[in-house]
Amino acid sequence: MAKILVLGAGISGHTAAAFLKKKLGKKHQVVVVCPTAYYQWIPSNIWVGVGKMTVDQVRFKLKKVYDRWGIDFRQAKATAIFPEGGNGLERPFVSIEYTDEANLGKTENIDYDYLVNATGPKLNFAATSGLGPGKFTHSVCSCDHAASTWEALKGCFTRMQNGEKIRFLIGTGHPTATCQGAAFEYALNVAHQIAERGLQDKADITWISNEYELGDFGMGGAFIKRGGYITPTKVFSESIFAEYGIKWIKRAGVTKVEEGMAHYETLDGEMKTIGFDFAMLIPAFAGVGLKAYNKGGEDITDQLFAPNGFMKVDANYSAKEFEDWSVEDWPSTYQSPAFANIFAPGIAFAPPHQISKPMKSPNGTLITPAPPRTGMPSGVIGKIVALNIVELIKTGQTDFKHKASMGRMGAACVVSAGYGLLKGNAATMTVFPIVPDWEKYPQWGRDIQYTVGEVGLAGHWIKIFLHYMFLHKAKGYPFWWLIPE
Repeated sequence: MAKILVLGAGISGHTAAAFLKKKLGKKHQVVVVCPTAYYQWIPSNIWVGVGKMTVDQVRFKLKKVYDRWGIDFRQAKATAIFPEGGNGLERPFVSIEYTDEANLGKTENIDYDYLVNATGPKLNFAATSGLGPGKFTHSVCSCDHAASTWEALKGCFTRMQNGEKIRFLIGTGHPTATCQGAAFEYALNVAHQIAERGLQDKADITWISNEYELGDFGMGGAFIKRGGYITPTKVFSESIFAEYGIKWIKRAGVTKVEEGMAHYETLDGEMKTIGFDFAMLIPAFAGVGLKAYNKGGEDITDQLFAPNGFMKVDANYSAKEFEDWSVEDWPSTYQSPAFANIFAPGIAFAPPHQISKPMKSPNGTLITPAPPRTGMPSGVIGKIVALNIVELIKTGQTDFKHKASMGRMGAACVVSAGYGLLKGNAATMTVFPIVPDWEKYPQWGRDIQYTVGEVGLAGHWIKIFLHYMFLHKAKGYPFWWLIPE
């Protein structure tokens, strides 16, 4: 019997665990360790943040689902990996610390044959002074954050209805933050809710981002086919913001936040400030801080992890100039080069290089989006990791046939631009591949036949449908495995 330990139950971890158990059945053991009791469908948090969904509409308890599937669930956080064993144990293991009330603070070592590190990101609010919940800005990175953000937004609406003009600041809260798409959606949804209330004259909405151009989204932007024309995402994004009355500041890295004031550095090296009454700024991401030790207790964290805390996988991490990188540098199996029985799908893997061109200010500050790995890519990668582990267990074959390089993978994204069955709006975008391949597609970097974008009410209906479809899949309801990632 093989024992597979999955760390994390987000999109990639939950997907991996689901397929591992389905394919391996009762003959093998799947254990999931996650610090929270819930699975949450993160793409819908923006709707929680504008009061259009409740927290319980975007999450469900994991244990009930895992009990039904026959998966051993532990509500705990992983603290250290011992890939060679140690402390008297011959088998590799992970040290965990329980986070549920009944076992809070209790520690345990869980052994494994195969390890799937799907811990995702640490929301690194601390990297920017004054950023984040409990300080001076809000967040939609978790459903709890989003619920709190909605309470603050409601207060702003009340003030606006009483005649006060409110300054909204939405975007990225660190010079190297990623996940611009979530902030972009939230800005449009806030603007939509303001318009629904007829309060446009009482709102001043500003977008602030580390992108070189709007629509970069950490993937170097894109050229999309729209209405028979080829349009850069820069024009696509600027036109939507203009329609919604949103001003923008680009090429800006927020360095500090104080009450009602954000300090930022521009790519030109200028130090500026902007005032706000309400701010929702996405933090930088980092690895969760897992440590690694060899059998003798020596720290080998740098063998498994990159300096940012994300796990090194089958990518080319050699130092190259940005212009010299290739899609071939990107991982395809997400297997650790240090330990063949360890994999890291989703956000947990370390990208080999930027997708957007790295830009530094004259002061040496890197102001550029980090590569995105959220949503669809995380689900696809989680599935192929599971399928490859299944093949390893059943056949012993190490020549993996399931691969998912972001340089060979497409992605679809539905960007909500306002909730409403009759007045809703969304931008539906697809890109192929995610990492541009200028050798194969020298004109556009991507296959323009599969890189498209449209805006309209139908897009909103699609996003609503996807919300319920993916929750159906995540809950393991009938024929869940037929729903694509």
